[in-house]
Amino acid sequence: MVAFVIYGMGQAMKTKQAGFSLLEVMFALSILLIVAISLVPLGVIATTTTENQGHLDARVTEYAQDKLEQLLALAYSDQLTDTRVFPAAAIGGTGLAIGGTSDPAVAGVDKYVDYLDINGTLIPAPGGVPPAGWFYKRVWQISAPAGTARLKQVTVAAIVSSQVGRLGRLPRATVTALKTEPF
Repeated sequence: MVAFVIYGMGQAMKTKQAGFSLLEVMFALSILLIVAISLVPLGVIATTTTENQGHLDARVTEYAQDKLEQLLALAYSDQLTDTRVFPAAAIGGTGLAIGGTSDPAVAGVDKYVDYLDINGTLIPAPGGVPPAGWFYKRVWQISAPAGTARLKQVTVAAIVSSQVGRLGRLPRATVTALKTEPF
């Protein structure tokens, strides 16, 4: 231990300097390391949840809404427009013909399904066969609600092919709107 004599104001004072030993520092750092390691799983869960419930849920909802708006822009009696390609083709599709499915977990009904890559770019899928590299799948159903005339219900559902981690269900979204004639 070192003692210093400090002279000030006409009198001598002795002071001691003390610090932490290497053993104390190592012990404190080991406690800090244990706390930090115990927080890592919380960070992983937060990142996974943000990606799945934030980003992917938002994307499937956006892509389902995009398809719904595209279908609603068609004429009520259109039964030929192919919305599976961009820009939509005047022939080769179903337009707003009654049919399709609103369950993306089942195989898509031909001409009522399309696929997007991870960036949201439309991928051609001849015959409704899932193309390699698809990340988002959209299916749609056109139906006529019972007891109504000149009214069609358009339902679009979208799902993602994979998610980060294995928490819960795959992100999916379903949107529905009614289309009336002459609009």
